[in-house]
Amino acid sequence: MKKVITYGTFDLLHWGHINILKGAKELGDYLIVAISTDEFNLLKSKKAYHNYENRKLILEAIRYVDEVIPENTWEQKIDDIKKHDVDLFVMGDDWKGKFDYLQDYCEVKYLPRTIGISTTKIKTDLLELENG
Repeated sequence: MKKVITYGTFDLLHWGHINILKGAKELGDYLIVAISTDEFNLLKSKKAYHNYENRKLILEAIRYVDEVIPENTWEQKIDDIKKHDVDLFVMGDDWKGKFDYLQDYCEVKYLPRTIGISTTKIKTDLLELENG
């Protein structure tokens, strides 16, 4: 069985997220999604609309996702790969090159991002609608 892992906040779920999850799942048999905890988001100066538990609940309902685990630190990726016997690490191509060091532990692949959608864009668009 080929195991795949990906990481992210996965807040305000949109079709770009689904495209990444679907693409990651198509590359293996079992997809693990590590989502940033609320505490980790604070360390990154990031604020999610939905809390960790709700984001986890949403991801667990997606047919491409087999397991959801917490992401507590940037440094945990190597331990996660070893602990979960991961064969492939997948991220969006806006991170291209940033995780190549993981090639010592598994294959690394960057998938194309969906053009025209992001959580930041959704938040910006909502603010513009609100401010009229």
